Amino acid sequence: MNKPPIQSQLKDRLYQYYLLTRLNKPIGIFLLLWPTLWALWIASEGKPDLLVLFVFITGVVLMRSAGCVINDYADRKIDPLVARTRLRPIASGLVKPKEALKLFIGLCLAAFVLVLLMNKLTIYLSFIGVGLAAIYPFMKRYTHLPQIALGMAFGWSIPMAFAAQTGSVPQIAWLLFVVNIVWSVAYDTMYAMADKEDDLKAGVKSTAILFDDMDKVMIAMLQGIVLLGLYFIGQQLQLSWVFYFSLVVAAGLAVYQQYLIKNRMPEQCIQAFLNNNGFGGTIFVGLVLHYWLLV
Repeated sequence: MNKPPIQSQLKDRLYQYYLLTRLNKPIGIFLLLWPTLWALWIASEGKPDLLVLFVFITGVVLMRSAGCVINDYADRKIDPLVARTRLRPIASGLVKPKEALKLFIGLCLAAFVLVLLMNKLTIYLSFIGVGLAAIYPFMKRYTHLPQIALGMAFGWSIPMAFAAQTGSVPQIAWLLFVVNIVWSVAYDTMYAMADKEDDLKAGVKSTAILFDDMDKVMIAMLQGIVLLGLYFIGQQLQLSWVFYFSLVVAAGLAVYQQYLIKNRMPEQCIQAFLNNNGFGGTIFVGLVLHYWLLV
């Protein structure tokens, strides 16, 4: 039997890596990007350094891709048991685990090369960021709160952004970091609600399982904390009315997400999760308009 030509093999490998890094599903990129941009706009008062902006946007894509790879590596024995994930490249056998690890390392190294263009504090903080990205996928085996680890991994770009832009990490950066963790727990609980039955069978832990019948109430409380936290940040920074208007719009999106998850239908829960892209984007637009109006 003749082997397919090298060009065809390479094309197939690249396509499998494309699926493995979930570049075909960019929602994770946006959920990581929005808090990064929040931080950069606040740290720079609306005028981020172009090199810093380039490094962080590119870094978001690389590290989110790396996170997807290490997540699927960690879940290689679980994903085949879950209907939504059984066809992922590692779970289906199309990408070998060792191959995935090499890809993860390569993506992290590429991101690190970019970070080397930043100051020493940002470089030091990047090591913690890689550690968080590598640890998160394994947390679901040991705790019902893996979403907190996700929030820390996704939000670590916040102190890094302040460090890169200003050379320090002020108190407001840590407050924004905590707000992002709470937001991550809220939206990832919606995501976990869609897989709850399969996760119970597979022995995987999540906040959706921990909250049980209180899941919708807990998500609503978390959404309220996020909005209050952002309001407090606005007060601390003396932001204008346009930012608070964006909070009102974001609150409307949070209510709509509650509507979507009301019957706990998996497809609707995924839609609620995806709607958080609009939530994060709305807050960013509010910040951009605030600083633009000051010019």
